[in-house]
Amino acid sequence: MRLLRYGEAGKEKPGILDADGKLRDLSGHLPDITGDALTPDGLKKLAGIDAKSLPEVAGSPRLGCPIANIGKVICVGLNYSDHAAETGMAVPSEPIIFMKATTAINGPNDPVIIPKNSKKTDWEVELGIVIGKKAQYVDEANSLDYVAGYVLVNDVSEREFQIERQGQWVKGKSADTFAPIGPWLVTKDEIADPQNLKMWLDVDGQRYQDGSTKTMVYGVKHLVSYISQFMTLMPGDVIPTGTPPGVGAGMKPPVFLKPGNVMRLGIEGLGEQRQDVKAYQG
Repeated sequence: MRLLRYGEAGKEKPGILDADGKLRDLSGHLPDITGDALTPDGLKKLAGIDAKSLPEVAGSPRLGCPIANIGKVICVGLNYSDHAAETGMAVPSEPIIFMKATTAINGPNDPVIIPKNSKKTDWEVELGIVIGKKAQYVDEANSLDYVAGYVLVNDVSEREFQIERQGQWVKGKSADTFAPIGPWLVTKDEIADPQNLKMWLDVDGQRYQDGSTKTMVYGVKHLVSYISQFMTLMPGDVIPTGTPPGVGAGMKPPVFLKPGNVMRLGIEGLGEQRQDVKAYQG
């Protein structure tokens, strides 16, 4: 299934894409796509609905983040060996974990706002894991049982705030609009191998990132198990899993986002995003 939310920001309705890619309204069956809808029982109920029997949504409405009321966004840093190399940092001996504020969550095609006093706003195309079942001290062998599906994430980052301003990375990751998620949540049964997905990102039509989840240092199974040793994962939580090489900070000389830029990005099977970059207006 490809689940989504559509409509004005803050007033999104639940939807689903049918087999022909047409947007259908799910609001007659559930009020919103929250963690409860993403549990095994919740997904089983949704899978039993004939999508083509649902009302078709006309036009091309705005898409919101496909998951409502996300409790946690737990990110993984330096999880591609070639990306670690371009940053001049060593491949970590264990996953690097940091949080991204939920106030950063944005629709997949909403504008990205360069924050006040920013000098080094950057991009990162990432595979996001969506949790579907409460996970605590999960064994790696069983960790996919706790996954509802996958989403495309742009882990927008302010590198000066992240690296040069002391403290934890969360400061450089959490500005408003810094977490575009979607366009859809694709349930795990539709992704044959999350470790073999092509991914890319363009800025103003120039390809900067062109990679694959094949080169992740720590894969989906390991990450769900590993993170669950340190915190309880709940249905609807999202885990962006790191980015391949080609970020702006890795260019020589570095390239950072400016107002007027347009980002386009995608992951095989998970759709595409498009964001206009705008200045903070205050």
